[in-house]
Amino acid sequence: MTGPARRRRRPGARAGAVAAALALVAPLAACGSGGDGGTPTINLYYPPEQNLQKVVDDCNAEAQGRYRIAYRVLPRQADDQRVQLVRRLAAGDTGMDVLGLDVTWTQEFASADWIREWTGQDRADVEQGTLAGPLDTARYQGKLYGAPKNTNVQLLWYRTDLVSQPPKTWDDMIKQAQDLKAQGKPYQVLTMGAQYEGLVVLYNTLAESAGGKILSDDGRQAVMDAGTVTALDQLRRFATSGVTSPSFSNATEDPVRLEFQSGGGAFQVNWPFVYPALQEADPELAKKVKWARVPGIDADTPSKVTIGGVNLAVSAYSRHPAESFEAARCLRNARNQKFSAVNDGVPPTIEQVYDDPEMDRAYPMKETILEELKEPATRPLTPAYQSISTVMSAILSPPSAIRPEQTADELRDAIADALESKGVLP
Repeated sequence: MTGPARRRRRPGARAGAVAAALALVAPLAACGSGGDGGTPTINLYYPPEQNLQKVVDDCNAEAQGRYRIAYRVLPRQADDQRVQLVRRLAAGDTGMDVLGLDVTWTQEFASADWIREWTGQDRADVEQGTLAGPLDTARYQGKLYGAPKNTNVQLLWYRTDLVSQPPKTWDDMIKQAQDLKAQGKPYQVLTMGAQYEGLVVLYNTLAESAGGKILSDDGRQAVMDAGTVTALDQLRRFATSGVTSPSFSNATEDPVRLEFQSGGGAFQVNWPFVYPALQEADPELAKKVKWARVPGIDADTPSKVTIGGVNLAVSAYSRHPAESFEAARCLRNARNQKFSAVNDGVPPTIEQVYDDPEMDRAYPMKETILEELKEPATRPLTPAYQSISTVMSAILSPPSAIRPEQTADELRDAIADALESKGVLP
């Protein structure tokens, strides 16, 4: 996701989740899709985005009456979004056409046959000019099931009045913070460490930066190799270094932002939404804050930073698939990605958009974002990701209690169970 914290629900068995989905779908009556022979209504189920209606209106004008997109706003929290989509798709609801999926859901929905493959010219149009990392999140078993609409990636935010040069490694950052602490200056390194998706994102960034593999390349086996053990050791050392906030093990995105704005932090690892928020909340502090690539594990190896974002998928139950693919292509074309980036703060997935002069004001950090996006880390690409994320966040929490070798073994066993559907879905 691109901003708000993602908390996990209490897990239940996979069979129970599907049964509940079918049982609870009745109250969620489908909105009509124009099946009466009139102008087709393409129902777009998408997370809240303040100015997306303007994009929808423009695409409707471009359609010239061949169809009309209706924006059905999903709940704000990612887990609530997924629950609504899963319930309705599990019941074969024909009132859903274009779906905005978190990048971690595409493989799961594709494996369940809930979304259609992008083929032919539709696929070619999506792949043309789209960054490789976001495209990877939209594929399953070599086929394309989503059109990346926006992406996201965390940056290192640092105080230039406290730090002359941004650190290149986590150990460098810890040392700089400890020196600031000894001088009685603001020193904390603020980032997300609560038991939720944000902790998994942090660990995944460390693991990929260390060259580690959580899963095999085909996504079917738990690996947890030496690089992932190195990442566990780095996370433990960071958590016990004396430079985190006392609330680190409970910290999510927005509280981290607010804590940095309060002046106690020298560093913050967080999403780009913190930039406009800081400009508004404390313009004077904002003048002292710059950004850099998230630190790596080794000074000679650039970090690989975990990406977020939303993919557009077409429901397998849509009565208007051709119009739905066309509508999705319009919603995520270069013009509309630029509009959404400038007005809603969601980074584009089409590389050429970053060259547009209008991006300079809204994204002064665009070059760093693009640099990270060209060498990104993706979360494990598997239909079982929800189960894997749930068990990983539980085992990694609190980070101060990590024992690298033992924790790696525990993670390997738990992930293997999740892959074999012995795990649970939230």
